[in-house]
Amino acid sequence: MSKVFPRISRRRALPAAAAGAVVLGLLLWWLLPLGEKPPSGTIVFSTGTPRGVYQEYGERLRAEFAKDMPDLTVKLLNSAGSQENVQRVATGKADFTIAAADAVEAYELAHGSGAERLRGVARLYDDYVHLVVRSDSDIRSIADLRHKRVATGLPDSGVRLIADRVLKAAGIDPRKDITAVADGIDTGPDRLAQHKIDAFFWSGGLPTRGLLTLANKSAFKFVPIEGDLVTKLHNEGQEARYYRATNIPESAYPAVQQGSVVPTIAVSNLLMTRTDVDPRLTEWVTRTVIKSRDGIGAHVHSAQLVDLRTAIYTDPLPLQEGARRYYRSMKP
Repeated sequence: MSKVFPRISRRRALPAAAAGAVVLGLLLWWLLPLGEKPPSGTIVFSTGTPRGVYQEYGERLRAEFAKDMPDLTVKLLNSAGSQENVQRVATGKADFTIAAADAVEAYELAHGSGAERLRGVARLYDDYVHLVVRSDSDIRSIADLRHKRVATGLPDSGVRLIADRVLKAAGIDPRKDITAVADGIDTGPDRLAQHKIDAFFWSGGLPTRGLLTLANKSAFKFVPIEGDLVTKLHNEGQEARYYRATNIPESAYPAVQQGSVVPTIAVSNLLMTRTDVDPRLTEWVTRTVIKSRDGIGAHVHSAQLVDLRTAIYTDPLPLQEGARRYYRSMKP
């Protein structure tokens, strides 16, 4: 039986259309301030290694910037990771980047060039430390890495920073007790599958594309990083206070974990810039980052964790003026 729909008169439809226009107008006011021309020009965004979350997040964020700021050119630069990213922004080689909080603190404590100009834009998501070995490996703990070939990340990466600290906390000297090699998430998985290394460290959002790719090609497993190491890590220095004990949830890599969680440690990631970057541009960047969470999160799971309520906590960096303006505008 066909349905008969009531005819809506033009007189009744007009108020509904007007109400819809008001709602749309309010939405546009939140997303793009009425009467304000989007920023233009060129900026440099330092990302990370291929197959890593920083790289994928940066690529998708650039696409979102293009929607909101069509006259803004965004150049992406690959990097070794957090340590190089911090240095690039501090010295003006990049304008925006993502970096782990411990790497930011380490750069500031070392009085790196331009450290006083660094500012926060948003707290994004947490990096989880992964220690990956082949499924038939006899490595079951950090202590078992002694005398093994271990990829500890690229020299200027956040992975290298945290891997060295984890090893030291477990009583292993990364320069004497292992054969350390400089592989990142772009090369480590393949070298592990080829038996060229015995294990590799990775610190990234969940799940990391490079590990999902490895799971489709070769069997591997995670080595747990037990919670008591966090206490030891906290004794290593002020920057280690950003580490917290947690678990890789069973849903991150289901084919590998098979219903089990993996004890590990995590550290927060920050979107950052400098004091001399135009505050108006930073305000627009902040707005795009917050509102694109769901769109980017459909492809980069970590982005789903970006939250307006926690984004303002960019310790150890104070907020850049433009980011502060945006968060103030969102208060009820």
